[in-house]
Amino acid sequence: MADTSIIANSLGDYLRTRRALVSPADVGLPPTGRRRVPGLRREEVAELVGLSTDYYVRLEQGRADHPSDEVLDALSRALNLGSAERAHLYDLARPPRAAGATTAATARGDVLRPALRQIVDAIPGAPAVIMNDRNDVLAWNRLAAALIADFPTLPPRERNMARRIFLDPDARQIHLDWDEAARTTVGILRMAAGRQPHDADLVRLIGELSLGSETFRRLWASHHVHEKNHGPKRFRHPTVGDVTLNYETFQVPGAAHHLLVIYTAPPGSPAEEALNFLASFTSSDAATRSRPQTKTETG
Repeated sequence: MADTSIIANSLGDYLRTRRALVSPADVGLPPTGRRRVPGLRREEVAELVGLSTDYYVRLEQGRADHPSDEVLDALSRALNLGSAERAHLYDLARPPRAAGATTAATARGDVLRPALRQIVDAIPGAPAVIMNDRNDVLAWNRLAAALIADFPTLPPRERNMARRIFLDPDARQIHLDWDEAARTTVGILRMAAGRQPHDADLVRLIGELSLGSETFRRLWASHHVHEKNHGPKRFRHPTVGDVTLNYETFQVPGAAHHLLVIYTAPPGSPAEEALNFLASFTSSDAATRSRPQTKTETG
């Protein structure tokens, strides 16, 4: 059986790490001299939220079940949580039952509809992939295979961007902003673990990354969360050199765990020239096209 303690998303652990990031000045409290630990004290959070210190302590110790929406909203404000952090707080406060979570993970459908693969294939001038919240790459077009990784030749379990970021010895050369890529990748996995803490495939992935990367272990312990949306991304390619692209992320309709990510280059930019060069030398052979995935392939 998978070790679910690897992704034990304790509400208390999350609250402790968040309050450690907030100073009294951040929330309008007067300075109180030297502190033994960074951030807010428990009693200060309780005061800001309007709770008894005893109840807040029980929250951090995991002894207070089902905090109300009003309490969670007040905690979000007191701890200066962003939208992703607030969503994660709610996930941790409303954990799914183990049996239901297992069924959901199994039934969530990492086999893509044929039309989705066709959409990815039909994007000719920009690298595009469909990923799930475990960072498994489920579909890709020719330019994505040429620029990011040769997905068609990789074993199915290696078509995972988290494994490639943390376990591929060439990752720092390929991903020029590796530190940021590592941090956001861990944040995405944290969000996924909050939604589905009993997902056996995710538990195994977290265990593998924890054993294989000290950096992953350190980032995982920070409880940072991240929702992939948009931004710049820099790659280094052996043929075309450094390429700076912008990515946009789209939720796949009918598949809450799937994201379509498209990387584009500004018109007339060196990055556009690099993509055009790659496209001209990329075969349209069927081996480079995305193809159906089976459940056993996506783990």
